[in-house]
Amino acid sequence: MTVESTAARKARRSAGSKTGDTGTPGGTGTEAAGTAGAASPKRTSSTAGAKRATRTARAPKRDAEPQLVQLLTPEGERVRNAEFDPYVAGVTPEELRGLYRDMVLTRRFDAEATALQRQGELGLWASLLGQEAAQIGSGRATRADDYVFPTYREHGVAWCRGVDPTNLLGMFRGVNNGGWDPNSNNFHLYTIVIGSQALHATGYAMGITMDGADSAVLAYFGDGASSQGDVMEAFNFAAVYNAPVIFFCQNNQWAISESNEKQTRVPLYRRAEGFGFPGVRVDGNDVLASLAVTRWALERARRGEGPALIEAFTYRMGAHTTSDDPSRYRHDDERIAWEAKDPILRLRRHLEAAHHTDEGFFAELEAESEALGKRVREVVRAMPDPDRFALFEHAYAEGHALVDEERAQFAAYQASFADTEAEGV
Repeated sequence: MTVESTAARKARRSAGSKTGDTGTPGGTGTEAAGTAGAASPKRTSSTAGAKRATRTARAPKRDAEPQLVQLLTPEGERVRNAEFDPYVAGVTPEELRGLYRDMVLTRRFDAEATALQRQGELGLWASLLGQEAAQIGSGRATRADDYVFPTYREHGVAWCRGVDPTNLLGMFRGVNNGGWDPNSNNFHLYTIVIGSQALHATGYAMGITMDGADSAVLAYFGDGASSQGDVMEAFNFAAVYNAPVIFFCQNNQWAISESNEKQTRVPLYRRAEGFGFPGVRVDGNDVLASLAVTRWALERARRGEGPALIEAFTYRMGAHTTSDDPSRYRHDDERIAWEAKDPILRLRRHLEAAHHTDEGFFAELEAESEALGKRVREVVRAMPDPDRFALFEHAYAEGHALVDEERAQFAAYQASFADTEAEGV
């Protein structure tokens, strides 16, 4: 047993007070102790320094440069990637032109829908402007027998799955609750509840495994939804049951007005590590990389290797929805910087540099784009009003006294407007 003198103890305590060293792991002390001591004279500087040092030690460090899969630079230059090149090795010039056409027409449809909302023809619209490459690349990676679970912004994926664009607008006009049969295209109805579709997709994927099928499931959500408990639960179920589901997170940098910095301390793709399956960050403005990475993930899922998380690093060029004003929470210089990474311009530069197209192709596509915009306007304005009593028809398989009572009350309410109109009020 070693006996310490009183003088030695005093010297040690004095040194500990100056450095903030109280034996706590990670205690750094000097700056923390001095600041805390000045703010609160009653608290000892050593204790305050230790507590602050502990908080600092527990905070995880951000990745300085997260890995990013990119096959096309913003200038359209093809870059090589040994791991993912094989998944796009067979892509022909014709297919590249097809990807370009998909993005151009999807953007035109999206712009038309935004204009229709501004004109009072739609109640709301969630634009995909800037996210075309992530959606078209991943959507074109799927097979017909795969099943897709979208949020409410996957207009490009819907295009890839063969859903008529005009069918997407009925819900936003308020004339139906979806507009298409999910089973006809293996494309689920839009999901407004944030994050719930991740659980739906996982459950469906578990069912596929039980059926012995070799198809896979693709679930979309945003960076904001990644903070929802539903998504974390879906990750856990998918991992434990080795479900063939791909979680595709479109990280467009903003969850309405909340930036990434206020949502996560680590890159989103790394969240997969804690659940035991791989995560990949892909350049979401690179349609070729999005295609390659999604093909990789879907193929490994079909082989029985379980789920994967893809973080498509992209940017929401417009508002969250047409009811949002992004100028209140982000600066124009940020948007301008991302405009230089435009996914459509990037692929056009590549096509032109590789001599895979000519001006005739672009002219024909422009004409097709105009025709699509015209058709969308005409169809939306011609949509009939829904049957006001249809909401009572499928609440129960058979008749129900309460539903009958509610239907009668609603009928009386509707009739009251007819009386008012007859009186000329």
